[in-house]
Amino acid sequence: MLGAALCAVQLSAQPKLTADNIEEVLGAMTLEEKAELCVGLIHYAPPAAGSRNYVPGAAGNTKAIPRFGIPSTVLPDGPAGIRIDPTREGSDRTYYGTGFPVGTAIASSWDVDLVENMTAAMGNEVLEYGADVILSPAMNIHRNPLCGRNFEYYSEDPVLTGKIGAAYIRGIQSNGVGTSVKHFAVNNQETNRHENDSRVDTRALREIYLKGFEIAIKEAGPWTVMSSYNKLNGEYTQQSYDLLTRILRDEWGFDGIVMTDWGSKEGTVKAAAAGNDLMMPGNETEVQRLIDAVKSGELPEADLDRNVKRMLEYIVKTPHFKGYKYSDAPDLKAHAKVARAAATESMVLLKNEDGVLPLKGTEKVALFGISSVDFVAGGTGSGNVNKAYVVNMVQGLENAGFTLVESLKDFNQKYVDFQKLNMRIGGESILLGESKVPETGLSKTYINSLVPESDLAIVVIGRNAGEGGDRRVDNDFNLTETERQLLNDVTTAYHLAGKKVVAVMNIGGVIETASWKNLADAILLAWQPGQEGGDAVADVLTGKVNPSGKLPMTFPVAYMDHPSSYNFPTGLETPGRRGRNGSEGVKNWDYTDYAESIWVGYRWFTTQDKAVSYPFGYGLSYTTFEYSKPVVKADRDGNITASVTVTNTGKVAGKEAVQLYVAAPAGGMEKPARELKAFDKTKLLAPGESETLTFSITPYELASFNIDANEWETAAGSYTFYFSKNVNDLSTSAKVSLKKAGSYEVTDAYAHIK
Repeated sequence: MLGAALCAVQLSAQPKLTADNIEEVLGAMTLEEKAELCVGLIHYAPPAAGSRNYVPGAAGNTKAIPRFGIPSTVLPDGPAGIRIDPTREGSDRTYYGTGFPVGTAIASSWDVDLVENMTAAMGNEVLEYGADVILSPAMNIHRNPLCGRNFEYYSEDPVLTGKIGAAYIRGIQSNGVGTSVKHFAVNNQETNRHENDSRVDTRALREIYLKGFEIAIKEAGPWTVMSSYNKLNGEYTQQSYDLLTRILRDEWGFDGIVMTDWGSKEGTVKAAAAGNDLMMPGNETEVQRLIDAVKSGELPEADLDRNVKRMLEYIVKTPHFKGYKYSDAPDLKAHAKVARAAATESMVLLKNEDGVLPLKGTEKVALFGISSVDFVAGGTGSGNVNKAYVVNMVQGLENAGFTLVESLKDFNQKYVDFQKLNMRIGGESILLGESKVPETGLSKTYINSLVPESDLAIVVIGRNAGEGGDRRVDNDFNLTETERQLLNDVTTAYHLAGKKVVAVMNIGGVIETASWKNLADAILLAWQPGQEGGDAVADVLTGKVNPSGKLPMTFPVAYMDHPSSYNFPTGLETPGRRGRNGSEGVKNWDYTDYAESIWVGYRWFTTQDKAVSYPFGYGLSYTTFEYSKPVVKADRDGNITASVTVTNTGKVAGKEAVQLYVAAPAGGMEKPARELKAFDKTKLLAPGESETLTFSITPYELASFNIDANEWETAAGSYTFYFSKNVNDLSTSAKVSLKKAGSYEVTDAYAHIK
């Protein structure tokens, strides 16, 4: 009886976690509890009725330890909005998330304020649906146009990636919930994504693939970082001390937790030692590995304690720890308006011959293309959102006052319904999302019959892709023969009648445009604009919103113009046999050589003076802008202040995204012709109105990475600053000279990789 009484006293005396007693709680935890806290919790059985620590459809949870007052925390996907189950057992309510524009779209806004405002709404849904951390933003570089998840990512440029990512983080975290920056790092293909070894030299690693993460982490302080599946130069990223501790924490000052991407690898102990604090989604084997490793001395308990401490520091920040009474009822109507506004600001006008756009909104339109009905709001996989609806192009145009040719509208709808039924019967699907209905052909006779019935034609071209697979060149990057024939036949028929054709691209990543862009009179790149997409497209087509988006990546003339295309999966790879019989495995399956080094995207095309279909940063407007008074000054420490005046010289109000590129002296290294170093967007300028934009750039931001010296170096000499409408616009510039060189030391992480 005495023993039982003493036990009761000890249990009742356990410290309850607060923000001020983390060390005390850590000291009172058993080895088993420590291990459990560092491994995610899988719900093998339904939670207790009314549980407030379980959100159906969330990607995962952390483990609760009730005796210390440590709650479970909830981690849902994803980058374009919270991904949870819309229906729940025992409830007749629906729990939809808002489908916001995808990553490539919001990066095309070049507007950090817009992104921060949008993700503030998204973060409110995370909070009000009872979650703690949303598993985003996704910030991998567009190394190649065919990466299946490029729609989730922002750009081929690390500065644009980092600044948009930082804005995304700030908006989400303004709600008192967290983000998980992913996929860290060099995860640029979906083919064999769990095992592929990304082989990249240290300069490219630092300047291209880590720089965006560095900017976002330093500027916005995300709560968590997600380590990727892949290997980096022979070592799994989630087991890399160089990546997760020496660079991420020691150099960049990250003080949150690192979690693995969703999966289980045998190297649990090595991952924990490297600084991977949380194994997700978690299983009992991983818990036991940590316990056994500490007991055997393989893993110092101090390393586990370090990880547990970080977990406790994370937990005390969460809504679940703070006892937030979430509503399960965010204002979805208000957030839909935010999504629509963000979509319109992100669309890119690629062509507008003879001022075809904006339309009046009263024309009778022949709306071609299956994607006018089967409209793609967002990509597949964890980036998909369970949303209440998607406004397609038919609905959007009719809402804006257009009259559509009924026979064509009805045909498209019936064809889509039939194909979707076939897909459901056949079980065809893409991971966490539905397959795209392929385009269908129409006879020339039928197309010709529609010309007298309509004032103009709109042709919609759609694409979808996502998690678990990369895109292909034929019938994906390139148009299908059916799509090409449709464009040819429609433009021929309407142009013979003196009528115009507008093309709308409903895509998540780059497609080939050089061979067909001359056919259409106007081309609007709508991206995958979220659930309000059809209305947002109509807003831009009618001029209700003046388009101000610009490309966050290059549109090449041909796929093989990208140097990375020689080292990217073709779809013909077979599972490799790494390490067997002296073989290192199959190229682009077991390993991928980043042989192009730093020559990614516009860095390659501008330096080689290679023709493109549309350059990085390109985008038109319904008005015109003039840049004047370029000024660049450097203080004695090399800090740069640059400014330019932007004037609306057209007839309608509009916004202009100004890009600041820098051509740097060689300083002993080969340099790109120019690199993006800053950008900003004007307010809505009335005709004749001007605004002066000012940019601040530090010497460190001008530095290149010297592999031999293993340091960042800013060369002395003359720098040319281009205030540009796109990367090929060199019309407005100013120069400044830095009298002394600068260098910035780093750890010797990856210094051996040349």
